[in-house]
Amino acid sequence: MGMVDITEKPVIRRRAEAGGKIIITEGTLSKIKKGEIKKGDPFLVAEVAAMNAAKQTHLLIPHCHQIPLDTVKVTFEIAERSVEVRCLVSARARTGVEMEALVGVSVALNTIWDMVKYLEKNAQGQYPSTMITDIRVLKKEKGKEDE
Repeated sequence: MGMVDITEKPVIRRRAEAGGKIIITEGTLSKIKKGEIKKGDPFLVAEVAAMNAAKQTHLLIPHCHQIPLDTVKVTFEIAERSVEVRCLVSARARTGVEMEALVGVSVALNTIWDMVKYLEKNAQGQYPSTMITDIRVLKKEKGKEDE
């Protein structure tokens, strides 16, 4: 058992993109658009959180290898009642980076929730319409062996 031995695998270019969304109220979306969130810009904070999370995936998921990442790119798109988040990760490594992309997008979504939760709570302190959903790997690519 334990980690998979990747010693004999070649170092190649690897990319993965994960996505997900957070469903929030129209009032909260309006405040995000107007820059009226008390804790600051949720997208800026979520971007930094996602980058940090992707780089630390090996500390969070026991069987993941520590991979030096070449880039982590996070994008946000406001939809009608949600924010769509994507996290693209690339590296030259012996193993894929899809877990790093998934962790990055998950942490970005949770960060947005944290920053707007005061607007999303109802009178009982619950979140009846707030939901994180559709977290998935959108694509995974493997390139040529590095020389």
